[in-house]
Amino acid sequence: MMWDGWYGLIESDRLLHAGAFNWTYTLGTGLLDPWTCGATALIPGHGVTPDQLGRLMAEHGATIFAAAPGLYRQLLRTPVPPVHGLRHGLSAGEKLPDATRTAWEHATGTPVHEAFGMSECSTFISGAPMRTAPHGTLGYPQDGRRVAVLGEDGPVGFGEPGILSVSNRDPGLMLGYWGAPEETRARFRGEWFLTGDLVSMAAEGALTYLGRADDMMNAGGVRVSPIEVESALNAHPAIVESAAAEVTVKADTTVIAAFYVAKGPIGADELERFVAERLARYKCPRIYTRVDTLPKGPNGKLLRRALRDDFDEGPRD
Repeated sequence: MMWDGWYGLIESDRLLHAGAFNWTYTLGTGLLDPWTCGATALIPGHGVTPDQLGRLMAEHGATIFAAAPGLYRQLLRTPVPPVHGLRHGLSAGEKLPDATRTAWEHATGTPVHEAFGMSECSTFISGAPMRTAPHGTLGYPQDGRRVAVLGEDGPVGFGEPGILSVSNRDPGLMLGYWGAPEETRARFRGEWFLTGDLVSMAAEGALTYLGRADDMMNAGGVRVSPIEVESALNAHPAIVESAAAEVTVKADTTVIAAFYVAKGPIGADELERFVAERLARYKCPRIYTRVDTLPKGPNGKLLRRALRDDFDEGPRD
């Protein structure tokens, strides 16, 4: 399902995956799937740095490149040499920022096909060479998958937010968490495994990612996705990456805060003006904090909760 619905993988491909083999995206996409269909897996050696990946792709004739968005950003900080035969890139692990996608397309002349997945079901929603994802969406459920977007009372309407859910009849879904039957039951509502991710589905089936349900922010009673705020911030030429989180500023008051890594100092007034041109006023951060790095898990995903918890637990003036 992933070969056709995401990779476009064929036997003659030479797939280079830039991540460590410590999670399903890397192990499956980077090694087991190319081997299974008779393609070639190109594995960067120990100590290879992101700025060397472009040259390795060119020297070894990569036809597909796969990585998490963070590695794409690091790779694109240096010029990418012409990679003759490169067909496209693959991205998963977190939402690929539009600025990163555009930079890759300009540098290589090829698209990036993004996929959404999780260890419990691997990657099951994606764009593909034969069916590209509409702009701003994750793509489509792969053929043979069985998913739904659920609210409190069942499936929601097209365009409405809900929890992305996977049927226990989906052939890619796990049987359960090993040795944890209660935790397994807690994640199901009837036949549906609740991923905890908020999405909306268009009438033609494309899914738009809105963020983790526990990452959603409240602005005056209106739910705001951190993805939307981060996309506005990441469009600033001096910002390398960013994260948005709802933080507590006093006992009964929370606000949207922006944490960002930048190439140099940026005035708060400049950031406020920049973001205000791209977001409704109620979505704009009230706090901007420059940090050296953003907290991430071993698979490269942003840990917005860690930013929120650190801020909430920190000293107050």
